[in-house]
Amino acid sequence: MILEGELTSSFADKYFNGIEDEENGRESEGKWKKIGRKMMTKSLEVAEKGCNYNQQVVRIGMLFVAVAVACLVLSNSVPRTYVLSQVFSRNSGFVGIHRRNLSLDTILENAAMQDKTVIITNLNDAWAEPNSIFDLFLKSFEIGNNTQRLVNHLVVICLDEKAYNRCLTLHPHCYNLVTGNNSTREAFFMTPEYLEIVWRKIHIMATILEKGYNFVFTDTDIMWLRDPFPRFYPGIDFQSSCDSFFGNASDVNNLSNTGFSYVKSNNRTIQFYNFWYDSRRRYPRRHDQHVFDTIKYDPFTAKIGVQLRFHDTAYFGGFCNPSRDFNVVCTMHANCCVGLQNKIHDLQILLEDWRRFMSKDPTMQQNPHWSVPQKCRRGNSRKKNST
Repeated sequence: MILEGELTSSFADKYFNGIEDEENGRESEGKWKKIGRKMMTKSLEVAEKGCNYNQQVVRIGMLFVAVAVACLVLSNSVPRTYVLSQVFSRNSGFVGIHRRNLSLDTILENAAMQDKTVIITNLNDAWAEPNSIFDLFLKSFEIGNNTQRLVNHLVVICLDEKAYNRCLTLHPHCYNLVTGNNSTREAFFMTPEYLEIVWRKIHIMATILEKGYNFVFTDTDIMWLRDPFPRFYPGIDFQSSCDSFFGNASDVNNLSNTGFSYVKSNNRTIQFYNFWYDSRRRYPRRHDQHVFDTIKYDPFTAKIGVQLRFHDTAYFGGFCNPSRDFNVVCTMHANCCVGLQNKIHDLQILLEDWRRFMSKDPTMQQNPHWSVPQKCRRGNSRKKNST
């Protein structure tokens, strides 16, 4: 007997793992699209009516959903995230049935690489809206150089219920973090909402380290253009990107940006992150980056022996200092930028520049260059940002 939600959940599992149907005799793309759209409409009508009928009707509706999605997936022209969001957004009861409210331990275990490394980002509703930052973030993994596999190791820490529900329609590893504050609007720099988000971020990262997981933390407005792991320094406890790099990776005077950081789980980093989090009381009304810029000089940091390294903006760039060489750039960050809509505008252009470069567009091969920042002006202070 097929249980309610079992078929849909099974299909979603295969879908998120990138399993595609390669059977011979596949019909033409246009025919599949037409059939898929027709069946999707029918399935949703049946599923919605199922609430007023018996469970058998609901199961039939789910069967139609699974078949409709399968038809659309066979068409390469339909983005995966679009297909799932269209299917599940009509009925929240179908959203992530098999993945809702999983424990952090389970999510980390499911997402981890063999060496217990995960990629972490955090998300609130303002950035999770359709066509907002989160969609661009996932798109960068899709069009990046050898980044597609990395998204399977991404854990999204959701700061409110709306962000969590949207995340579940697009990604398999979403954690619902209860913050006590509904972060459903853009959190402007240094507002109470902003400070709560950034300090909860540090706390959850300390927890992940204590559970024995290494992580790459990435702000969601960082576009992943190339696999960054070959650029990481081996055997280093903590390493981060910079807004401005002064030429020496060991120099703590580099203007670091911890919005992109790679951290190994060990006693030194656990102590450092707990020290960082506790330091918010010593430096009230300061955000995490300001406090980091202070405690990296603190005697306690030297005492515990945590190793710090900072990366060249040639590899990990941003709007403060864009990476110039398209052949080595790994990430680009919408830093030095005020306002959500400004970020969205310029990141869309950035991804289009990258797509043209990757597609061997002749105009981008001879002299590849970024068309941004535009609305995100270089003159903006690194202290002026929004989440």
